[in-house]
Amino acid sequence: MDTRVPNIVVGRLPIYLRSLEHLAEQGHGIISSHQLAALLGTSAAQIRKDLSHFGEFGKQGTGYHIPYLIVQLKRILKADQEWEVALVGVGDIGHALLRNRDLPRRGFRIVAAFDSDRDKVGTRFGQVTVHELEQLAQVIQGQGIQLAIVAVPPAAAQTVTDALVAAGIRGVLNYSPIAVSVPDHVRLQQIDPVTHLQHMTYYG
Repeated sequence: MDTRVPNIVVGRLPIYLRSLEHLAEQGHGIISSHQLAALLGTSAAQIRKDLSHFGEFGKQGTGYHIPYLIVQLKRILKADQEWEVALVGVGDIGHALLRNRDLPRRGFRIVAAFDSDRDKVGTRFGQVTVHELEQLAQVIQGQGIQLAIVAVPPAAAQTVTDALVAAGIRGVLNYSPIAVSVPDHVRLQQIDPVTHLQHMTYYG
């Protein structure tokens, strides 16, 4: 990753991509930065500044060619390839992720699942087999998996994350409602719906 590009900018690119893909599905071919900004609730200047980190993708007075910009954003985000993902925790969230059809459509395929519940070990969800946690390093290293999702109870989140990092995982998406830490070379994203809901209730 180019560390000269602020992380907050990289975080906005998937939002731009998702909106552009939706526009393309509706049959739109061209959009201006002002129109895109209005859809996203941001400013045209912010969009132009974000995209300028990676090149020139539109012409003043003409706007952005949506299919071309989609291709370029996918290239920048490396979303033009399929990424294999390991899932740790096959509870309610894990089940939902295994059934999520949007993940493979967007280039992310869960290829291995792990759980400490012996009753779940050996079960299959489509092409995905649930392994015992003791096999985590063997499976991840054997398949060369680089991304992992953590969906375990809070008490186990850091231990599981440490095991994933030791196995060679380079990116962790943490659904556990507790913050975990990773080394600098590993990317971490935290998802806690309750935190976001509490943010909104402040204004209620």
